[in-house]
Amino acid sequence: YKEKGSGTQETHIFSLSHLSTMDSSVELIAEVHGFIRLHKDGRVERLNGNERVPPSTDHHPTGVSSKDVLIDPGTGLSARLYLPPLSGNHHRRPLLIYFHGGGFFIQSAFSPFYHNYVNSLVAESGAVAVSVEYRLAPEHPVPACHHDCWVAFQWVARQTGPGAEPWIADHADLGRIVLAGDSAGANLVHHVAMGAGGASAVHGSGPPIEDPVKIQGIILVHPYFWSSTRLDEELPESVELVELIWKLACPASPGVDDPIMNPLAVGSPSLSGLGCRRVLVAIAGKDFLRGRGRWLYEALTASGWKGEAEVEEVEGEEHVFHLFRLEDEKAKLLLKRFASFINGGRYHPG
Repeated sequence: YKEKGSGTQETHIFSLSHLSTMDSSVELIAEVHGFIRLHKDGRVERLNGNERVPPSTDHHPTGVSSKDVLIDPGTGLSARLYLPPLSGNHHRRPLLIYFHGGGFFIQSAFSPFYHNYVNSLVAESGAVAVSVEYRLAPEHPVPACHHDCWVAFQWVARQTGPGAEPWIADHADLGRIVLAGDSAGANLVHHVAMGAGGASAVHGSGPPIEDPVKIQGIILVHPYFWSSTRLDEELPESVELVELIWKLACPASPGVDDPIMNPLAVGSPSLSGLGCRRVLVAIAGKDFLRGRGRWLYEALTASGWKGEAEVEEVEGEEHVFHLFRLEDEKAKLLLKRFASFINGGRYHPG
């Protein structure tokens, strides 16, 4: 994971250079270089993803409008809604729910980084979108973010009838919901979809969601999962780094075989209960999480789940490359691929 700095350099957030403990003279408990610092006095210093931009009314270059809504005053859970340019016809649009990445620690639905990307995805797909601003670890340890995303999904499902959010009630088709997220956001997507199917390691067991609300599909972009059993392509440094990040995000967890991080762990609900019909797993050839995307795809297709799953691999690229280089040809093609998936395989931009 990386983000543009103030100059031309790029800071790699998921760097393999990291420290799990620090010398007492620097007053730090832990640091992941370029990512986060935890100070002894309790302060949390985020080194990336801190900038915020306001929503766009009608002046964004894509023509997409956006606004912010408060979902839960008790927790501060909110979201940025996106409305594509509306043509003369009044057909309802697919509804995209997006969960941003950042290792559960950094970034925001309101950052210029994600604001511009979701704008582009909405413009390309013609979907109405809800980009969720969930609480971050370590101030709010995992699974607080998972609970927030579940609450946001339930909020979306209720937006019908009098008093509903008009952009959703008037323009979106709740029978054509697609969940999407990158990296840690893909982890959140998976667990919400499991909850929608009635069995989740985070949200517990319950009845599946009912008509007319339907998750038609989920897009897992460079998904952030792990296990104590190392894949052949995974470097020892990657193992150490992920274990450190997970410990900081969820101190109460026994380790990376927690079902939140390892959906194949003993005690995890069967993937056959995934609450959607279609899955697209996007991976990148140079991504340190590449193997985990295929690992999850293979487990899902072998689980007895009745849906359709696909893998989309972009060779020669690193983790979430498409978010940083929107004008890159490979990123544009991937955006069109996602737009097609959001439209059920029928690509109808605008």
